[in-house]
Amino acid sequence: MSRNRALFPLLVIVLFLVPGCTQIMDSIVEPRATLNANPLNIQVGDTVGFDGRDSDPIEGLITEYLWDFGDGSTQSTVNGYTTHLFESPGVFVVTLKVVNDQGGEDTATVTISVNGPPIIDLNIPEGIRAGDIVRLDASNSYDAENSELVFMWDLNLQVDSDGDGNPSNDIDAFEAVVNVQTEKSMTINGMLTIDDGQGGIASEIFTLNVQTRKYKVVWKTEELSWDWGASTEEGETWSSNITPGESGRVISYYAELILDSNDIQPADNFTLRIRIPSDGYTKSNETSPGNITRNEETRTEIEDDNLNPIGEDGEYESDSEEDLLLRLMTQSDARFGQEDWICYVIADQSDPDSLLPDILPDPDTGNNWTLEITVEIQVPMLSEIAYQ
Repeated sequence: MSRNRALFPLLVIVLFLVPGCTQIMDSIVEPRATLNANPLNIQVGDTVGFDGRDSDPIEGLITEYLWDFGDGSTQSTVNGYTTHLFESPGVFVVTLKVVNDQGGEDTATVTISVNGPPIIDLNIPEGIRAGDIVRLDASNSYDAENSELVFMWDLNLQVDSDGDGNPSNDIDAFEAVVNVQTEKSMTINGMLTIDDGQGGIASEIFTLNVQTRKYKVVWKTEELSWDWGASTEEGETWSSNITPGESGRVISYYAELILDSNDIQPADNFTLRIRIPSDGYTKSNETSPGNITRNEETRTEIEDDNLNPIGEDGEYESDSEEDLLLRLMTQSDARFGQEDWICYVIADQSDPDSLLPDILPDPDTGNNWTLEITVEIQVPMLSEIAYQ
């Protein structure tokens, strides 16, 4: 009996050394992981705060917090709070594993939704010329989450179209495709903003380089003619206006006044005068009697040339055909004769006079005449040519 008592302590020691007999005494106490996040719905580039400080070690202490953010990034911390920036859109399951000093571990998860901004796909044509209607096409823009997109165009960042004092915040159109009418060569900067309605907004500044058009200019020579016939009494003046310069560049002119022939001598004395008041120009000539034996008429003429420089053929750049025509016609050294011309026929004297004016009628009170004026002008003929 005493021998059995001696063997009992040894048996107890052996039992403790046998595998499987110490399971209850060697069990590991696991912690309880708790994970909170704020905010849960964000935009690309935003930062989320993750809080695992409510996790419970159950026994002992939590020695490590292991973070897996679901986007390929991981982190290890000794405290239960951290932050993470999400750089791409998507739905990410973030996992926190807590480890205590007993060797136990537990996990908790939270889901973060990251909304991506719309992707702008803007098509702008090349080779924009003044006067073109430019089609801006953003219809291929899209959203990763397939949200409905709202398009907002500020078509000129230098123009305050809504009058609020800020030219860079206007909304000039809402369509995916807009047409912009250009008028002159210039650089236009605009901005397209697209909103996905979920907080995702993308903006892109665009530039329209509007260039001049190119024209071939050939100067064509034309003649303009006017003719009149009338009867003017002695001491009277006849006049009429013409404007040859409104049709082209005046180069020269020729005017001829012819009095009707009669058998009464001496011949009448008339004056032909051309005035262009805007240019301070006046030129006159008196009639001269023709040789009666050769049946020549009483007449006079006025002519002048080189009134403006000859137009130069060539290639010119301009915003429009109208602008180029205006430039050619208003060239500072080639504007002579563009305003009204006044043509005068003055009956200075009709001879002979009555020998007895109080008794006998004047045998020659005036005369019939014809006046012809021919003006040579140059007209620029324009044809647009393509840029190489």
